[in-house]
Amino acid sequence: MADALPQTPSFRLEGKRALVTGAGRGIGLAMAAALAQAGAAVTLAARSKAEIDEAAAAIRAAGGDAQAAVLDVSDIAAVGAFFAARPAFHVLVNNAGTNRPKPMWEVSEADYDAVLDLNVKAAFFVAQAFAQRLIAAGEPGSMIHIGSQMGHVGGPNRSLYCASKWALEGMNKAFALDLAGRGIRSNTIAPTFIETPMTRPFFEDAAFKASVLAKIKLGRLGKVEDLMGAVVFLASEASALVTGTSLVVDGGWTAD
Repeated sequence: MADALPQTPSFRLEGKRALVTGAGRGIGLAMAAALAQAGAAVTLAARSKAEIDEAAAAIRAAGGDAQAAVLDVSDIAAVGAFFAARPAFHVLVNNAGTNRPKPMWEVSEADYDAVLDLNVKAAFFVAQAFAQRLIAAGEPGSMIHIGSQMGHVGGPNRSLYCASKWALEGMNKAFALDLAGRGIRSNTIAPTFIETPMTRPFFEDAAFKASVLAKIKLGRLGKVEDLMGAVVFLASEASALVTGTSLVVDGGWTAD
């Protein structure tokens, strides 16, 4: 009987090359660490050299395979050159992003351009370059875009962020349809508020923190560790039939 038992597909990533953008800290660093711990050779990309050098060194010190690459993903020519200079990656974590929270009546054109250019335009062209290299190599792969619960609901002072993350969800579905025949999957991870160096100052406002905790049904802020299993799942054979969807890691925020 034992021979007939189905075997769980592997969550391991040995032999896979992975790229994580915005990888110097917070969610990006956790994604890179998770993929390295699962056996992938990970390239950490960001604008700040010192930060990603330190992050890659920490992953290597823990036994992982990691290298740092300075890349401004909003520079489309630089993105093209970056991918052209390297073998195809099998896994992309499209994580670089920004936010300028303010009421919609206070949003400037500069605010709009900053959020949409990074969260949508740069994410699109990074995904395109990733896919082009994989298609040329004739290999399958997995792209994972870091969205947000705000790509599924609205939020006060989040008009630009919601616009960008809802756009990412739509792009993701269309990417999945375009690339399915090539064996390339596309999905998003949509977290709730995660405590990181970038978000920590917001939670020093007790009223804001209380309003967030009232909506996270599990009663606590997210930690970067809460996303690490999700990224390994979507990168691995364990999710071989999963494409064009969103893995919402929100503690129940969007359930009501």
